[in-house]
Amino acid sequence: MDFKEIYVAYWQKVFRLCMGFVNDGEWARDIAQDSFVQIWEALPGFRNESSIGTWIFRIATNQCLRQMERARRLPKSELMTDIPETAGTDIETQTAFLYKCIAALPETDRIIISLELENVKQAEIASIVGISETNVRVKIHRIKEKLTAKFSKHEERI
Repeated sequence: MDFKEIYVAYWQKVFRLCMGFVNDGEWARDIAQDSFVQIWEALPGFRNESSIGTWIFRIATNQCLRQMERARRLPKSELMTDIPETAGTDIETQTAFLYKCIAALPETDRIIISLELENVKQAEIASIVGISETNVRVKIHRIKEKLTAKFSKHEERI
């Protein structure tokens, strides 16, 4: 698989993964772009020890974590962490709320649910996060329960 094929196949997935971390479209695009720069630079050294998707998601996850760590060092007033409130369709509003809820989760949970939403196999998620596949299944179940509860409370307020 050459870089162009990788980019076309994984751009949207990596972008959505980044959105799950930062809940800001521009910032997520920047992180995704930085991830693909790293992927392009490292591609000649890829050894097929894992699937290409696992490798790409690991790079993107590490890039998100590095960017978030840098952002923590900035004064809070310089950060944009919410999607602006704009009039949109119900689906857009629900998607924005989902990303906001995911961004509020603990770091590992954000990684796990973002990868799950991209239909990454649970065995690959376990490899990326460094926990057992059984633990991934349990965490996904618990995360979905938390997100469902937040959505229920949100719907009650509307």
